[in-house]
Amino acid sequence: MTDTSRERYDVQVGVGGNLGAELRLAPETGETDVAVVEHTLAPGKLAAPLHRHSGEDEISYILEGRMGVREGEEVSTVETGEVALKRRGVWHTFWNPGPEPLRFLEIIAPGDFAWYFGEVADILPDEGQPDADTAAELAALHDRYGFEIDADSVPRLVERHGLEA
Repeated sequence: MTDTSRERYDVQVGVGGNLGAELRLAPETGETDVAVVEHTLAPGKLAAPLHRHSGEDEISYILEGRMGVREGEEVSTVETGEVALKRRGVWHTFWNPGPEPLRFLEIIAPGDFAWYFGEVADILPDEGQPDADTAAELAALHDRYGFEIDADSVPRLVERHGLEA
């Protein structure tokens, strides 16, 4: 397994590998301790199960397409040129409700969580569900980042928003 935890990455992660993630600005690059990741998501796709971060906020600036967002119990649609805030400690997720690809910049503050995408891409199997050892690696990674996932939310989200997993 290659350790990409502190290298630039361009990976596919998320539900079914739907979410493209390319590190654009590493948190160590400047003095602000923020990171920027460029994400892509195909039409009608869910990016991730409901999840929450204990240590960082995510600010999504939409470059192309539309983003459906659930933060807490609030559901909204964010258009090209607009911003979505996904606050630490609040359950959230996002998807592409539109007919065109979604592309956005994710500003992560503080930025250390940006390394998660490269690390999780190294752990996840290319196909199928993770085995017990992989599941244990994922749990350790999530604990290290203070990251919680509600995997059982995927079927409900897909059905409610007319998406593909």
